Amino acid sequence: MRLTDFLDKGASRHPSDAPLFLTGGQVTSYATVQRLSWSVGRALAAAGIRPGDKVAILSGNDPVAFGCVFGISRAGAVWCPVNPRNEAAENRELLRAFDCRCLIYAPAFAPLVAAVAPELPGLDLLVCLDEAGAATVPGATSLAGWLAGVSGEPWPAEEAEQAEPADDVVMIAGTGGTTGLPKGVMLTGHNIETMTALTLMSYPFEAGRPPVYLALAPLTHAAGVLCFPVLALGGQVVIMPAPDLGEFLRLIGRHQVSHAFLPPTLIYQLLDHPALAGASLGSLRCLWYGAAPMSAARLEQAITALGPVLGQLFGQTEAPMMISTLAPADHLHPDGTLARERFSSAGRPTPLTTVAIMAEDGRLLPPGERGEIVVRGPLVSPGYYRNPAATAEARRHGWHHTGDIGYLDDDDFLYIVDRLKDMIITGGFNVYSAEVEQALLAHPAVLDCAVVGLPDDKWGERVTAVIQPHPGQPVEAEEVRAFVRERVGGVKAPKQVEVWPDLPRSRLGKVLKAEVKSRLLSG
Repeated sequence: MRLTDFLDKGASRHPSDAPLFLTGGQVTSYATVQRLSWSVGRALAAAGIRPGDKVAILSGNDPVAFGCVFGISRAGAVWCPVNPRNEAAENRELLRAFDCRCLIYAPAFAPLVAAVAPELPGLDLLVCLDEAGAATVPGATSLAGWLAGVSGEPWPAEEAEQAEPADDVVMIAGTGGTTGLPKGVMLTGHNIETMTALTLMSYPFEAGRPPVYLALAPLTHAAGVLCFPVLALGGQVVIMPAPDLGEFLRLIGRHQVSHAFLPPTLIYQLLDHPALAGASLGSLRCLWYGAAPMSAARLEQAITALGPVLGQLFGQTEAPMMISTLAPADHLHPDGTLARERFSSAGRPTPLTTVAIMAEDGRLLPPGERGEIVVRGPLVSPGYYRNPAATAEARRHGWHHTGDIGYLDDDDFLYIVDRLKDMIITGGFNVYSAEVEQALLAHPAVLDCAVVGLPDDKWGERVTAVIQPHPGQPVEAEEVRAFVRERVGGVKAPKQVEVWPDLPRSRLGKVLKAEVKSRLLSG
């Protein structure tokens, strides 16, 4: 299944002028996006882009840029989303490593493109979304100029068949690694189709009411692929060009938004936002959260404040979004009371995905025992682009290795206790930083935190916590240590507590533990 099939499916459910993208008061219809996709597909083919060639898009959240994704699909080419928050050198190496032949970019990134394009001889075609951005980059053309005279009519059936993507790879995504160059994860049409099916079967969608999805997070990541199930149902996508939680709350009421996605850090900020109390949220059916662990205490607060609409998803770039799910209903008991015992879980494995817990020697472990979470099934990527060694390493013993430590309980709920590389060994005991972080986040003064292991002559590693307090709230290190000790015991309680006004974060808002550790060691 190609990415454009989701667009065409949604369009088939509506009149031609039905809205698809809404942003900044402007409406873009399904028919308009379809015409753009046919034009872009023809223009790519005319420029020598063949099925299987790589085409990158460098843009913030923009309906035209995202519409071009479907033009790439029409041509049978492979979409390579480029994170606009990356440094120039990182994006240059990504474009080189993924063998990109074409780059479609927003005018704001013209200086970056001008800097990196001369070093990329394989990049044959540069297309800017407007004329001004094209004029400042040698050899670039504007989207309007490029598409001038190119038909936006549907392709003949035989022409469409010739554009089937090579090996069914429709997308290459960076792993989002925080150190070194991200690996290129190949995702097939079957992977995205499986993710879409799992989304539709795992979360609430109302029959007869097309969903309205609000995209605040970058469309280059989770927020983007969540558009595909929405399009399959003929839904609308409200695109936010820039993150603004006050506007996020206003848009939910204005457009009767039914679905949205936020990482936990933004949910924490939303709960403290002054506009939350007066917001109209009655249309919301599912607020997805994921990409990082969420505090069980803040999750309870979110359900109380927002209603029983929180829905967790756990996935990786290599197995997008839907390894396991905790739907809004799973946060509650049948009698409507909060199922707090599940709040620290990642839900149950999805129906089309097999999840197991593996020991280092490849043995599969029984319920309750901790080991690495491994996955297999049609959700899992075929591997890393031009990197057979990394592919083989991730596929040991015939399973995809997630790098996460966890366990399955007797009811098949999955619990993620840490990243494999973040486990701390102190005094001969294994301490999982995520467990200590959950205890810290239950403290009323702690907004966010990071737990790492530092070298220690006595313990081997000492458990060290860095906390970011709520603004204006005083924090006493010894009081925080005592608070955590009561909940997880003396071995796991941090022996060192530091208070920082903010934590170093990736461009997606994840706390950078490697940088936290480096700062502590250098200090």
